[in-house]
Amino acid sequence: MHQIKLFCGIEGETGRLESEVNTWLRETKPKAIINIFGNMSPQAVMPQGENKRVSHETGTRRFAPSDIFVCIVYEV
Repeated sequence: MHQIKLFCGIEGETGRLESEVNTWLRETKPKAIINIFGNMSPQAVMPQGENKRVSHETGTRRFAPSDIFVCIVYEV
């Protein structure tokens, strides 16, 4: 029977999301991975206004970090 597992994260914390997915795969040991897909959704200008900037690992930016979505379709 096919099942799905959804993961959500944010840009700048991809290492944490990667670790979460890998840990889940190791612990769940699915019979088969049918498909893995995802999306990165850019965000609009921060609500505080254009004069406010968000600190980011690559510097400062006007935009909120992007949302990251990963879906794994697997068989049990």
